[in-house]
Amino acid sequence: MPKVGIVMGSDSDLKVMGKAADMLDKFGIEYEMTIISAHRMPDIFFDYAKSAESKDYKVIIAGAGMAAHLPGMCAALFPMPVIGVPISGKNLDGMDAVYSIMQMPPGIPVATVAIDGGANAGILAAKILATSNPEILDKLKAYSEEMKETVQGKAEKLDKLGYKEYIKQM
Repeated sequence: MPKVGIVMGSDSDLKVMGKAADMLDKFGIEYEMTIISAHRMPDIFFDYAKSAESKDYKVIIAGAGMAAHLPGMCAALFPMPVIGVPISGKNLDGMDAVYSIMQMPPGIPVATVAIDGGANAGILAAKILATSNPEILDKLKAYSEEMKETVQGKAEKLDKLGYKEYIKQM
């Protein structure tokens, strides 16, 4: 089975990036997770990104805050899809990372999810892999059905209780 690489620049990103891993676990997708700073250890980062294809990675999910160069540099070196996860920070609440990840030059695209959107990054990686893997596609369809049923259950509860009682139970 193809693998997904999950890389982040700091262990402070682990709570967000762990949500990507959780989603990949849910869909039965193998991944490898690591911490590499593109700025503090560029030689190790280059080795990681250059060797990802030979490790059978089909997608890399790269999380970064502040200057957020990790996703873009992965996209510059890895020939397959890269999903960038902007991580919120203390100064600009993640907007600096959003712009750094989204505003890539022509020819170096990075798919970008919401600030701290690790779970959606995992789902997007699964959707990319599902284009050539019917087993993953079936799991994604089942997940969509689960989400639908959850919302329908909440709507039924609201209809039954009314909004004031529903809020009390939240």
